[in-house]
Amino acid sequence: MADAQNILGLPLRELRGVGIERATQLARLELHTVEDLLLHPPRRYEERRNLKKISEVQMGVNTLVYGKIVACGLKKWRYGTKSVFEMILEDGSGRLHCRWWNQPFRENQFETGNEVLVFGKVLSLKPRTIDHPETEIIEGGEESFIHLNRIAPIYPLTEGLPQRWIRALLWRILELTEGQMGEPHPTIPFTGMPTRANAVRMIHFPEELHDIEVARQRLAMDEFVEMQLAMQARRKKMESKARALPCGGTNVLIKKFLAGIGFTLTGAQTKVLREIRKDMSSAVPMRRLLQGDVGAGKTAVAACSALMALESGFNVALMSPTEILAEQHFQNFRKWFAPLGISVELLTGSVKSITDFRTKQKDLLKTANSIFVGTHALIESSFTPEKLGLVIIDEQHKFGVAQRERFVKKGNYPHLLVMTATPIPRTLGLTLYGDLDISVIDELPGGRGKIKTFVRTADKLAKVWDFIRSQLKAGRQAYVVYPRVEDTENGETKAVKAEFTTLQKLLAPMRVGLLHGRLKGEEKEAVMSAFRQNTIQVLLATTVIEVGVDIPNATIMLIENAEQFGLAQLHQLRGRIGRGAHESYCILIATAKTAESQRRLKILETTTDGFRIAEEDLKLRGPGELLGTQQSGMPPLRFGDLVSDLRLVERARDLVKESLNPK
Repeated sequence: MADAQNILGLPLRELRGVGIERATQLARLELHTVEDLLLHPPRRYEERRNLKKISEVQMGVNTLVYGKIVACGLKKWRYGTKSVFEMILEDGSGRLHCRWWNQPFRENQFETGNEVLVFGKVLSLKPRTIDHPETEIIEGGEESFIHLNRIAPIYPLTEGLPQRWIRALLWRILELTEGQMGEPHPTIPFTGMPTRANAVRMIHFPEELHDIEVARQRLAMDEFVEMQLAMQARRKKMESKARALPCGGTNVLIKKFLAGIGFTLTGAQTKVLREIRKDMSSAVPMRRLLQGDVGAGKTAVAACSALMALESGFNVALMSPTEILAEQHFQNFRKWFAPLGISVELLTGSVKSITDFRTKQKDLLKTANSIFVGTHALIESSFTPEKLGLVIIDEQHKFGVAQRERFVKKGNYPHLLVMTATPIPRTLGLTLYGDLDISVIDELPGGRGKIKTFVRTADKLAKVWDFIRSQLKAGRQAYVVYPRVEDTENGETKAVKAEFTTLQKLLAPMRVGLLHGRLKGEEKEAVMSAFRQNTIQVLLATTVIEVGVDIPNATIMLIENAEQFGLAQLHQLRGRIGRGAHESYCILIATAKTAESQRRLKILETTTDGFRIAEEDLKLRGPGELLGTQQSGMPPLRFGDLVSDLRLVERARDLVKESLNPK
């Protein structure tokens, strides 16, 4: 073995018994150093202290048995294109047949006399049979105690890497690193938890089953503390350096705005605006996340927040993830703000708007009382507004942390309001947005029609189209959403381009528009404008309409291949309807073949509560797919679980807060 000094950072290839071939296999698992391997958690554990006898195995039950191979061989047929390798295991109480179909290489892995552990589901009792089991050859000698008569770790592997080899390597490394693995944050007390070194040993070689969860929680705490330190330190650094711009406003413009919009703010909107005004009047720049379910009225809150900054003599910038949403915000703000004498400017990626903007930006960027609405174009170096008091980011999870930072740096520590219509479970809110204060609009405006949701199979489509035609004849409009732009080879997933002509014939004489992300900016806007004006009655689209699109007369949402979408995304799409006074209908066409898929979609039939849906989505799909956490800058979690570790996340946040702000 290598010298114990600096062992944690030592490349694995330098360890005795590893070598280039094994190091290459470990690298495929993203394991490069000793510390990487020590933090490589087992995927499951096997209780090997009381192994079941072969005679005791039960039908349909996952079983672990140990025995000696008394016979094995490969049988081929169909001119060698089909095969089965079979071995017979005996332990003195009975025999077990293990079979691998069409895996002839298994013949080279086993031989008569091998002592083997076998894990798998019993398919037959006459004879006792398991197909394609997990196996581990147990070799005698001084290291057999690592593999037998204990709770044994079973690791994620790659081709050619045996369980017994990686388990034995970890045992030797743990012996070598004893005393080397200190606490990553010695000043933060982990009361009631094992040390990091003990937790690492327990996660690999637990003495009792409950040790596994104790160790996991301790190592998860290390991960959560690391994330909280990064976020809270960033916030603390900003607060120590920054002097907030006075953007509390005078209420002059807001009073005129509220008098002219034709609706009254809800109690929840008013409460959130009080929080925002307090932030924008304080000595520290606002960093606030505004959550609200689809249709909760976030845009009106954003407008009032913008007016506070404008009343105070500062400019405002609002960034959206898509040109469609930016254009819609532009239309809304221009309608609301033009009567107040406020300039509203659009900057998106289309050449026309950039050209128009650049011809007049020298004058515009130096004036106050302007709000700039745009897409990623607002991050570009050419956008350099003066007196930028407030930055608003809509649908934050569509942007990365780095993009948020670049946007905020456009001014001299402007206030930041981040908005999302994707309800965020509390664990995700604390880990992804721990550097932001959080406000929630938990009340929907009145006067909205009810949304009814139905899950249907493809054989019910004829009746569904009859219903949609009846609604269109009554003057309503409809969205039809397919997962793809282009058709796929298997033809099972519908695509908007392939179905466009079919839909035009099916719904004639109603006009059908086509919208997807590959259209040019002006083409998208022409289609959306026609849909807004009801010269197009049906909008056939991809998920490009997922956020922000607001057409009160659109009361039908048909989504085909619904099983391919996440629950949160389906909820977002459903939020495009129910925005007027008429009753609305969301119809999900799915070929959900499993009970789990059917249960998942049924959730949407039973609730319109976005937070409950987001929690379910988090359980089913994980944080990466729910919120695009790859963009968030959040490192992958080996031990933490954002579905179930809320208590640990909250504890980590509190511990870090105490360490950064000692009394």
